Amino acid sequence: MMRFRSALITFCLVTVLTGCLPPRHVEETPLSKSKDAMVVSAHPLATDVGVRMLQKGGNAVDAAVATAFAISVVEPFSAGIGGGGFLLLREGKTGKIQALDFRERAPQRATRNMYLDKEGKVQPRASLDGYQAVAIPGTVAGLYTLHRYYGKLSWADVVAPSIALAKNGFPVSSRFAIFSESRWNTIKKNPPAFAIFSHNGKMFKPGEILIQKDLAKSLEQIARDPQSFYQGNIAKMIVADMAKNGGLITLKDLKEYTPIWRHPLCGNFRQYQVCSMPPPSSGGVALLEMLNMIGDRDLKAWGRQNPDTIHLLAGAMQIAYADRAQYLGDPAFVKVPVSALTNPAYGAKRGAEINRKRAIPSRDVKPYDPKTLSDYHQESPETTHLTVVDGDRNTVSLTFTVNGEFGAGVVAEGTGILLNNEMDDFASAIGSPNLYKLVGGDSNSIAPGKTPLSSMTPTIITENGQLRLAMGSPGGSTIITTVVQLLLNVLVYDMNAGQAVSASRFHHQWLPDELRVENGSLETNTLRVLKQQGYDIKEMKPWGNANLIRVTPNNQLEGAADPRGEGTAKGIDHR
Repeated sequence: MMRFRSALITFCLVTVLTGCLPPRHVEETPLSKSKDAMVVSAHPLATDVGVRMLQKGGNAVDAAVATAFAISVVEPFSAGIGGGGFLLLREGKTGKIQALDFRERAPQRATRNMYLDKEGKVQPRASLDGYQAVAIPGTVAGLYTLHRYYGKLSWADVVAPSIALAKNGFPVSSRFAIFSESRWNTIKKNPPAFAIFSHNGKMFKPGEILIQKDLAKSLEQIARDPQSFYQGNIAKMIVADMAKNGGLITLKDLKEYTPIWRHPLCGNFRQYQVCSMPPPSSGGVALLEMLNMIGDRDLKAWGRQNPDTIHLLAGAMQIAYADRAQYLGDPAFVKVPVSALTNPAYGAKRGAEINRKRAIPSRDVKPYDPKTLSDYHQESPETTHLTVVDGDRNTVSLTFTVNGEFGAGVVAEGTGILLNNEMDDFASAIGSPNLYKLVGGDSNSIAPGKTPLSSMTPTIITENGQLRLAMGSPGGSTIITTVVQLLLNVLVYDMNAGQAVSASRFHHQWLPDELRVENGSLETNTLRVLKQQGYDIKEMKPWGNANLIRVTPNNQLEGAADPRGEGTAKGIDHR
């Protein structure tokens, strides 16, 4: 087995002799602790809603559903009922883990080349802005399906807080204002969106109250009958607005939408069982593939700032994202070699290909030929995330989205519902990068009824059958690499929840061929060594908005929300 220790002694010696600038860190987020139950989400008001459900006697499912609806009101730029997502559910009594796919899907009128011009080139922003960028939303159906099977409180109870938030309003945060500015030109082009997200004809300023009356009415209809979104009055308004503006979604598309229960994708990392989302998310496959490439290497002894550590992980990221581009897609349309890609032997072989001294140019990182890949077959795809654990250790790890900031920038007239731009997550053309600069192959081409590939990675980790960690993150293409670093922070580097979500991050996604690092997060000598190894380093603003709940050795819950965002973690000890 290859060892990545060669630079360690030299690196430490150089550091002592020459000194180095200490890295700048994101301010560590406060910890929340509880013996009983906990909710962590990307917005304080949404977290409070989830906590209230637990205090009313609800379980983790009730809290998660209510929190998700609240996020749909207070964070429309990141997620909402006009989008979709994935979740993992762990039943506390049995330990059974299930996965629910409520991801958006392509309308029946979608075509493979719908975003190409006459010369076969991708039309700029055609898959990002406006009605033709919208895929069939799945959030309402997904949340209702989860609640119908596992909720304790009434459906009306869990939807009610979001109705109040929409009807009475809430103070806009600086984060909301920043995202509004980034999509302001698109929002202005859509009268229903402009009417909601403007204040006296201008962008909302932090502290101003945003009231969404039409959304409140839609949520009231959903509270009475969730099928109103797919078959009733809401569906009809969405379809009428689509027809009026050249959109593709029909009433038949909405009526036929059904969430899919899937088997979670689970594998072992040392003494832990790691479960995450299977295709059409690429999250679980890439996560397990990277962990298999890491194997039993003693990363703790190396240290997080050691260039050997970063080099190994960056190489694993490159390989996993190359495989993602080649093989991953909707399993209803393409054969995805999941068992091969997540086979520990395959991971070990690919990990051994990482040059111990030099960065591998992305042009030299190739997916295996399908015939070779078959040797490893074994039987047996801006966003938000929330995590909930209740007193019975029922656990929900849920990631959902409208894709880009404020989705397609359009609101279905009369509904107050901001619609997604998830069609951009397909490969508009083979090898053409999407919003997150991810490239895709034929496996992720557009087809009617097909689910676009996702990077969402809701994850639950157990040890000896007991819950140890639940987590996830938004961030487009950086979701998977954020989650793998959160996992290592807790399980390898023994960080608490606050330290784990606050620690610096880096990211490599194969193409473009660059190693992204957070501004000022790496020591000077680490950067120097990585550049000497051949990495094109891009220092960027901190990214992601992760959160997690950790079960401590004394069986307490410990939660934290990412200080890069505005979320909170709150626990309760008495219901």
